[in-house]
Amino acid sequence: MKGRIEFIIKDYVNQYESIEGIKSRWKEPIVAFADAEDPMFSKLKEVVAPTHAMPRDFMADGRTIISYFLPFEDFIPNSNIGGRISSKTWAIAYVETNELIASLNAYIKKRIEELGHGAELIPMALNYAPDNLKSDWSQRHVAYIAGLGKFGINNMLITEKGCCGRVGSIITNLKIEPTIRDEGEYCLYKAGLNCTKCIDNCINEALVGDEFHRERCYEMCRENGERYKHLGHSEVCGKCLVGIPCSFENPALK
Repeated sequence: MKGRIEFIIKDYVNQYESIEGIKSRWKEPIVAFADAEDPMFSKLKEVVAPTHAMPRDFMADGRTIISYFLPFEDFIPNSNIGGRISSKTWAIAYVETNELIASLNAYIKKRIEELGHGAELIPMALNYAPDNLKSDWSQRHVAYIAGLGKFGINNMLITEKGCCGRVGSIITNLKIEPTIRDEGEYCLYKAGLNCTKCIDNCINEALVGDEFHRERCYEMCRENGERYKHLGHSEVCGKCLVGIPCSFENPALK
């Protein structure tokens, strides 16, 4: 079943690019699976927010979280290197990938139900509000639990295909073997090496040392969102993701 789910996701993304008007392109997705009863989920109430949802809040008999990473083709991150304002290409990719995730999750749910099982959709930014700048379902933390990647000092998830892309998830009552989480760090800085390029790239002092100032990050995202509001919801930045060793790969494997 694991292989079938992976094929459904990869094939859908591949076909999605052919839709007229879609300007973004994605590399082959990475898919991982988490046990809905993994005790690490309860820790998110401490690490993220006391109101963080648990898998069973979405599906009482849910057994598996399917988490996936949609890596951007190189031209998208490369367009965003340098300058203060995010590139239009980066903003478009953000909007189009969010639309892709919503469409993909609906398709995954349909296919799982056709197989005689159940699945439920999970909002991309559950109860996200400007007063705390946190979601009650952190896609990145859930992806970490599923073994999809590790966090860098830029507070972003680094996968085997880097950190430039978007994460989505869905819950099912299918029992799928969980992905094994790697022990080592993917971030060069966290691995004890001298790399702070993501900090150097931050253009609004949101990353200072190993501290992340969420409100400064959001301030920059809102500035970009206002510039590109004609594209849709595009509160993005991404400067700390591009032009660095972990943009397109896990540099710790080198």
